[in-house]
Amino acid sequence: MKDVELKLVSELMKDSQRSDRELARAIGVSQPTVSRVKQRLKREGYLREFTTIPDFNKIGYHLFALTFFSWNKDLTSEEMEKARSQALEKSPLVSSNVVLIERGIGLNYDSFMASFHKDYSSYTKLMEEVKASPYIDMSRLESFIVNLDDKVHYRYLTFATLAKHLLEMEEGKE
Repeated sequence: MKDVELKLVSELMKDSQRSDRELARAIGVSQPTVSRVKQRLKREGYLREFTTIPDFNKIGYHLFALTFFSWNKDLTSEEMEKARSQALEKSPLVSSNVVLIERGIGLNYDSFMASFHKDYSSYTKLMEEVKASPYIDMSRLESFIVNLDDKVHYRYLTFATLAKHLLEMEEGKE
């Protein structure tokens, strides 16, 4: 990415609600340049969405769960594709409170999902849906649950830190 593009992405990660004029001032270019670059980045898929990260606890979510799992080893490629398409379509396998499902490596699992829950029964309901799936190896399913009501927090979810790192990483290349 070019320097202007990287700076713009970084600024948008910090606060996507700012006007193009404010963004231009922050990165040292003209407002039309920001508008043009932002449109191109959206069109090319570098920017997926402009969003806000709320205080999840204040809006009613009290639990966050990372659920690690493995797919059944006996799945055909067609079944695996069906499982993937169901996850994308938010089928009964995946409730709308699931915000991320990805493949990965580690902890003896090959996938994980992240979900927010209003209460423990919401989490339990999701786990029942997941366990009903023919695609998931039930012996390979564990969750790490975070109580969002806890008074001790080490670092809140934010993209501002990642935005700073993005620029630092690029500066390190020079």
